[in-house]
Amino acid sequence: MIRSEGMYDMKKLANRLLGRLSMVAVSILLQVFWLFLVLWEFSYQFTYANLAIRAMAIIAVLVIVNKWINPANKLSWTFLILLSPIFGLLIYVLFGRSGLTKRTRQRMDAVNKEVEACIVRDRQAQEMLRARNLSVYAQSKYINDWAGFPLYRNTGTNYYKCGEDMFPAMIKALEEAEHFIFLEYFIINEGYMLRAIEEILARKAKEGVDVRLIYDDVGCISTLPPKYYKKLQAMGIRCAAFNPFRPIISVVMNNRDHRKILVTDGKVGFTGGINLADEYINKIERFGYWKDTGIRIEGEAVWSLTSMFLEMWNYITRSTEDYRAFLPSVCQTGPFPDDGFVQPYGDSPLDHEYVGENIYLNMINRAEKYVYIFTPYLIIDNEMLTALSNAAKSGVDVRIVTPGIPDKKIIFLLTQSYYAPLLRGGVKIYQYTPGFLHAKCFVSDDAVATVGSVNLDFRSLYLHFECGVFLYQSRAVTQVKEDFLEVFACSEEITLEFCRNRHLAIRMAQSVLRLFAPLL
Repeated sequence: MIRSEGMYDMKKLANRLLGRLSMVAVSILLQVFWLFLVLWEFSYQFTYANLAIRAMAIIAVLVIVNKWINPANKLSWTFLILLSPIFGLLIYVLFGRSGLTKRTRQRMDAVNKEVEACIVRDRQAQEMLRARNLSVYAQSKYINDWAGFPLYRNTGTNYYKCGEDMFPAMIKALEEAEHFIFLEYFIINEGYMLRAIEEILARKAKEGVDVRLIYDDVGCISTLPPKYYKKLQAMGIRCAAFNPFRPIISVVMNNRDHRKILVTDGKVGFTGGINLADEYINKIERFGYWKDTGIRIEGEAVWSLTSMFLEMWNYITRSTEDYRAFLPSVCQTGPFPDDGFVQPYGDSPLDHEYVGENIYLNMINRAEKYVYIFTPYLIIDNEMLTALSNAAKSGVDVRIVTPGIPDKKIIFLLTQSYYAPLLRGGVKIYQYTPGFLHAKCFVSDDAVATVGSVNLDFRSLYLHFECGVFLYQSRAVTQVKEDFLEVFACSEEITLEFCRNRHLAIRMAQSVLRLFAPLL
């Protein structure tokens, strides 16, 4: 037994060392190192080359400062480039682009216009919401007008407080699908969960169901074999990888597809923080108990999730189709359930409209009694920090729950560096004692909530494709609040003493990390 376990550990280590992630990382590091040495030697040997590189650094800084991006992001890049012009410029070329290429944006905009033509806005629902609550109506109007996603009624909701609760509902929806199945996930990993889903997808594809899957290539770089899509295509499943990652520094892009979407027949949809990997349903243990959340919606609002998927699919595959064939009304024969107001939304880095962040800020600024927050990462800018502190100072009960056991220790150290200013502003902070909390939820005043894929960090708020569901007076709002109360009871409340008693070296490291927070 000991020998077999040792052999398994050695095999696992070998797979990591020889895996795609390691090979790509080594390839890119070698390219960066080679370019750095060439530029360094060139600038050292020739004075004019040195001056040219410094001039390029100054020009790059001026370009960055002139961009309409987050000020914290500007500061981090400016500091890095001026500190070390050669290294800073190389890293900026590699990771500094905050948007896709012009040609890419044009392609995605064209697909967006085709989908937009199929969206029907329920004016009656908007007027009903306006009559009930002007503050919530203002939030809904922002999502409708600036993100392009309408408000719906005639939609049922159900919230799941852990992955193992939502997984059977996902399986049931897949088994009942008769027309089409769409899946879009950031992380997919081989194991029990994926095998169960693959078996159903392959069977449904043989039955003539239109089965499609999108996965993010970077998100799956260490979990799936290269060209995984070919395996699924051989099973009759249509599959596409978003932004395939290649070990060439000139083509590396900074935007990822961080969404989690499952849609069946346009009638039932799932989203939240749950990816397709065994830790999300606690079949395996990573970082203690894995706390994640998700939401199931059924009815007219599912169209927004469907349209997000189709938009991404047709961008990747460079195709088009009759989008109206996937409307909920096509496959639904009976009446839809009615459970308050439901408004799914997507966030794209292409339009520089930070929908995920603005929805969060609006909920914080409009809260009257309380606002509770789940987030795995707490890496925020001054605007978010100020909004949270001002709400608490105004008498709103603001509580944030972060993991007790981190998945990334450096990021966790950075997360904890924001505790002190928030605590001083009156915000209550909890660490989830049983393990890692991966949920992304807000709930406020027993009336509104949002559940989705958007973390409170720079990459999620500004660089990734994200999604979520905004809810008002729905069954799920009460379920989300009940989950928060259970989590508070099993979490450790953090005090200022915790921050003050940390070793000086840790506090210094946190200060340096905060300087580069927008780049992490």
